[in-house]
Amino acid sequence: MPSRHRPRPFRLGSALLALLLALLLAQLPGSARAATTTTAVTVDGTATGRTFDGVGAISGGGGNSRLLADYPEPQRSQILDYLFKPGYGAALQILKVEIGGDTNSTDGSELSHEHTRGVVDCNAGYEWWLMEQAKARNPGIKVYGLAWGAPGWVGGGNFWSQDMVDYLISWLGCAKSHGLTIDYLGGWNERGFNAGWYENLHAALAANGYATKVVGADSDWSIATSMRSDSALNSAVDVIGAHYPCSYMSAMTTCSSSADAQATGKQLWASENGSEDFDTGGAPIARAINRGYLDAKMSAFINWPLVASIYQNLPYNTMGLMTATQPWSGHYQVGQSLWAVAQTTQFTAPGWQYLDSGSGYLGGNRANGSYVSYRSPDKSAWSTVVETLDATAAQTVTFQVKGGLPGGALHVWSSDFGSTNQGSYLVKGTDLTASGGVYTLTLQPNHVYTVTTTTGQGAGTAVSPSRSVLPLPYSAPIAATATGTEVPYLSAINGAFQAEPCAGGRSGSCVQQMATTAPIAWDNASDPYAVTGDLSWSDYTVSVDTLLQQSGSAVLLGRVGLQKGFSPADVDAYQLKLSDTGAWSLARNSSGGTLTTLASGSVTAPGTGSWHNLALTFAGSTVTAAIDGTRVGGAVTDANYGSGQIGVGTSGWIGAQFANLNVTPGAATDLSGTYVLVDANSGQAMDAKGQGTTDGTPIIQWGRNGGANQEWTLAPAGGGYYTVTGVGSGKALDVPNASSVEATGLELWTANGGTNQQWLIAPAGNGNYTLESRSDAELADVNGGSLTAGATVLQWPLNGGTNQQWQLVKVG
Repeated sequence: MPSRHRPRPFRLGSALLALLLALLLAQLPGSARAATTTTAVTVDGTATGRTFDGVGAISGGGGNSRLLADYPEPQRSQILDYLFKPGYGAALQILKVEIGGDTNSTDGSELSHEHTRGVVDCNAGYEWWLMEQAKARNPGIKVYGLAWGAPGWVGGGNFWSQDMVDYLISWLGCAKSHGLTIDYLGGWNERGFNAGWYENLHAALAANGYATKVVGADSDWSIATSMRSDSALNSAVDVIGAHYPCSYMSAMTTCSSSADAQATGKQLWASENGSEDFDTGGAPIARAINRGYLDAKMSAFINWPLVASIYQNLPYNTMGLMTATQPWSGHYQVGQSLWAVAQTTQFTAPGWQYLDSGSGYLGGNRANGSYVSYRSPDKSAWSTVVETLDATAAQTVTFQVKGGLPGGALHVWSSDFGSTNQGSYLVKGTDLTASGGVYTLTLQPNHVYTVTTTTGQGAGTAVSPSRSVLPLPYSAPIAATATGTEVPYLSAINGAFQAEPCAGGRSGSCVQQMATTAPIAWDNASDPYAVTGDLSWSDYTVSVDTLLQQSGSAVLLGRVGLQKGFSPADVDAYQLKLSDTGAWSLARNSSGGTLTTLASGSVTAPGTGSWHNLALTFAGSTVTAAIDGTRVGGAVTDANYGSGQIGVGTSGWIGAQFANLNVTPGAATDLSGTYVLVDANSGQAMDAKGQGTTDGTPIIQWGRNGGANQEWTLAPAGGGYYTVTGVGSGKALDVPNASSVEATGLELWTANGGTNQQWLIAPAGNGNYTLESRSDAELADVNGGSLTAGATVLQWPLNGGTNQQWQLVKVG
């Protein structure tokens, strides 16, 4: 994350200097004011402990890596390096991928390798490419496959069928054709287990010559109880994997397994954990990696997801180790979560052994933090990871080394999770040397430390370019897309959209919806659709040519906005639908689950097998529709949605093709001027607190009072962005230090040209606008939707709330 062009002024009074000097002296050896807690750690190579299986992340469970494949170079390689390259970033040890099933699994749908029975395409989808890229950077990475759903032909809609076993064996064959060995294979994500099915899967793997280990059941620990009384199931399952054993979306201070799970003697995994913001999730992840073993003997931690490479109107749009939401600009963000992982992965390897006697809670109190020790199988290296994320004071830890492990100089790397500066993460400190056989290290609160004998670590230095608006006019590159692959930037939310040879006498490539039977779903049901484009697009015409291959309807979407989590059918959008009978409708869908018909009628029946054109035009609150160049239904007035993406889809699970998906801009609106910015939720004005004019003055909401501290001048900053300058102060609306941490309060700061002072101002509907920071894509938001005067205006990811929408009231 780029820092300010000019650092903040830093001044210390004499009293503060004296205080800092006293604190510094308190940390020096021999000081009379020693740290209050001292923990003695013995790192013993002969100590017992389970085998460490690794720390990893999940690509899948919702198409969350979809846009990564479309990133330009060198940014795509930079992102992959941050995720997989040893000694650079997360250095992941396990990559878990979704086995595509043509069905939505949170943030999108992943292509199946077998849309219809017996027709196998081993190049479908992007997970093969991602696995290959991970292996190229780290040949030792372990790969794990898991299904969230499956095509509808499988088992006649029954996942727990022989068809599904055969489907997975077919997928393993595709992996082999890519030169990939799949180390682990699961069942059905978070849908329990069927003992007989797991036994059949285990037998099929053996019969087909695969040494792949079976993970059961990617749900909770209940399978372990059944394994204790069912020897066949116990033999079929190699690893017991549970989801969110450290609690879902929490600080992850405590983790748990079960007595039955531990009694099986199997390896126990947090086979999905996380669901945390890429920045604020860092501390919870660091806790869980350590405490998962201390509390529950879990030997692997797998974070969901790998990366938030999805559009921002989708759920969980900042969760992962990084974000990469704009392939056209190449912009990405590296988060604290990535460095939390790196503090373990860069200093260990799968197959190392935990050292139980060298692991525990600092001072015997979990509030002080935790420590976990590992050694290599040949005892040539060892590492101890220490976290003080809940500590409130400095502590001391001492190390003694024995049992055939190396001593000498010990290397120390640390991350300060109280800092928003990327330069504070994975920092090499001064080596430790022994005094009388004892090494001593002072630990500061809110840190993670790794003490190690290993070398080769480091923090990547690649820097992202700035965000930009996807310019209009725009044409989806359908014709240039290779058969069987996905059109760049076109993200399937449900169904299977890929390039295929055009039908109906048209040459070249078209986009085809391939899933013609309702799939075995994981999320709530919806019709197939796919979206693309910039969320800030406002006034435009979108058009597409479409051909129905079966009876049903083709759908064109415009001003696509927020999608409700786990309910892909519920999405803010306008939609034009044309059926093979000639019936058409223009409707407004909503993330609240309401579909409102705005106009409807009929035209000459298009039937199937012939091409027709659909178009939607948006101009302010006016929406018009056209079929084959003729307007239908007249002009409709509807102000609910002011901007958004475009998309195509079908009504029902039918085959249909699309071509010439084009967007042309309408009249541009210049928002330059001076305004009072009034929050749509509270009715209060954006206000420089206390009429402050100095750098760092907080931004709050306050009742309108006519003050100059409530007036803001919008001026073009280039590329569709604006600066927002306080009239009373002459200073810019600013994200402090270009922080990417959600809930960071906004402030005034002297204008410096930084992207943290540039704002994308887009219509949100009903006369309101959103203000999106160019530095991190988060929105100006009234904290918690508060109605209280004085509530903080901060940055927060897009969530559709009216507390993120502002009325621009012109001054004068």
